[in-house]
Amino acid sequence: MLTILLSASLLVWIAVLIDAVLGLKSLDRLEDSNTMTDGPLLSIITAARNEEARLEESLKTQLQQSYKRIEWILVNDRSTDSTGSIMDRLQKSDSRVKCIDIKTLPSGWLGKNHALYMGYLESSGELILFTDADVLFKKDALSRAVHYFSKNDLDHLTAAPSLMGRSFWLNTFIAFFLFGFSYYKRPWLANNQRSKTGIGIGAFNMVSRQSYEAIGTHKAIRMRPDDDLMLGMKIKQNGLKQKFATAMDLIEVEWYESLKEAFKGLEKNTFAGLHYRVSMVLFAIAGTFISQVLPFITIFSAEKVIFSLSLVNIIFLAVVYTIITKRMSKFSPLLFVVFPITALLFIYSILRASILTFVRGGIVWRGTLYRLSELRNKR
Repeated sequence: MLTILLSASLLVWIAVLIDAVLGLKSLDRLEDSNTMTDGPLLSIITAARNEEARLEESLKTQLQQSYKRIEWILVNDRSTDSTGSIMDRLQKSDSRVKCIDIKTLPSGWLGKNHALYMGYLESSGELILFTDADVLFKKDALSRAVHYFSKNDLDHLTAAPSLMGRSFWLNTFIAFFLFGFSYYKRPWLANNQRSKTGIGIGAFNMVSRQSYEAIGTHKAIRMRPDDDLMLGMKIKQNGLKQKFATAMDLIEVEWYESLKEAFKGLEKNTFAGLHYRVSMVLFAIAGTFISQVLPFITIFSAEKVIFSLSLVNIIFLAVVYTIITKRMSKFSPLLFVVFPITALLFIYSILRASILTFVRGGIVWRGTLYRLSELRNKR
């Protein structure tokens, strides 16, 4: 049985390696794009709920952009901290900023999705950028992005930022998450116009107004906790032109403050990403253990065949991990030394999120409970 499992795992990693090598070649770096200071009006829409710790720093990096034709729509989504005050202060100091204060959440909506939609209703730009309240932008980030968007005649551009962590174990978990995200979601398929597989990243989703309206706006994904991903999926499903690029030196995000916070943050997306199906949860756990933990155990086998298969599995894992980590992050591939431990942490995060979703009867996101029955019915 071990021989069969390890052989199957090896075949998977050979296929993943080929796919990743070819796919990563299709990714552009926004850093390599030219800049432009004038062009279509860009509406930046940021929704925030209790984001006082990071909001002001993020917005200041946006207000200092070299691209000039920008308006900001800041949406305070029922915050109980000083988020609203920060937004109001920036509105008074800069005429390009407009604030919206949401007091109640209508039924049938997730809070963030509703807030972004309300921001859209108040916007005027030919281009819209949906971004999170904790994203830091370098001065030329938007001028390069708009130039790239226009040059490639896009409907949607999403960019991978540099994810940062404060501790060793958090960084290893982030690196593993990017590794898993890359081979599972295959984001490079977004650049293949014949593929219906799309991608979207919450830190940077730039879309033309016309295309956003064509896919039904956030109304079409109003109950999706993975709204950023689903926005990209809707774009491709409607036959529109999408590009996925990296922007490691232009956009930065502190993913979470601690490993504990990362586990908590993944509660809302994990079960949705597995299509709310227990079978998918079990498949993800079993697949991760067999392909990414088992070889590190069976390599101590006295049987030469088991040992050899385990060793080759680990080598292919290391190669794939190195290629993806170097292209999709600023982390050192040397983090692979604790790979099986982070794989187990990832399995724990899947189990934890799935069990909590069932125990609570839904997901808790920014202090609001969204019922599982409603999420399933409107996914």
